[in-house]
Amino acid sequence: MGDATVTLLVDTHAFIWAVAEPSAISAPAREAISTSAVVMVSAVTSFELALKNCLGKLPGGEVLSGGYASHVRRLGLRELDITSAHGQLAGDLEWDHRDPFDRLLAAQAILEGLTLVTKDPAFRTLPGLRLLW
Repeated sequence: MGDATVTLLVDTHAFIWAVAEPSAISAPAREAISTSAVVMVSAVTSFELALKNCLGKLPGGEVLSGGYASHVRRLGLRELDITSAHGQLAGDLEWDHRDPFDRLLAAQAILEGLTLVTKDPAFRTLPGLRLLW
């Protein structure tokens, strides 16, 4: 099912599961992640993990947030920085979803031509976004 020409962007929950519970990721998504030439993780994910850890809203947050860079290396992921173009599109998206983390991930996926690996049904309502789960 995976395609070496597809570049993936993992949503924050997919990153968490890849670190802590890989079997929670769907079989098609696991296969695509293992066979894709490039799998990316956004700086948005680092920010979301750190913030939720700081607020006490993330079980195991210290390990996830504090070990973020080592998890990225161990999983062979490439980091995707946030640009002003990503921020502008995230703010301009005609989408009834207000979560700023999700809006940035969606904008990055759209602008960079990435397929977003996510189980979150909120993304299904955004036209032009390629999804995998």
